[in-house]
Amino acid sequence: MTLRLDEKEHIAVTEKGAAELTPIEFGILSYLVNNGEKCSSAEEIYRNVWQTEPFACRSLIAVHIHHLRVKIEPDPANPVYIRGVWGKGYRYSG
Repeated sequence: MTLRLDEKEHIAVTEKGAAELTPIEFGILSYLVNNGEKCSSAEEIYRNVWQTEPFACRSLIAVHIHHLRVKIEPDPANPVYIRGVWGKGYRYSG
């Protein structure tokens, strides 16, 4: 498993290839990568990416995580990079 982030171009490169990410997707992925394997709640992710206090953001984060998985995971149904921790949030496994 290899993941490389290109901050200038907002691209994530995995064995699947290069994926162009939106600024929000890139912000979420960068936040998760920079926090190692620490589990982050949707609220923590929102607070750090949008730089504002979250309000009912869980489904919004879930949609962005889904889009990221489709773009970077070899098999989005069985993610290896962005793992969900039931009832707690998400973490990067790299």
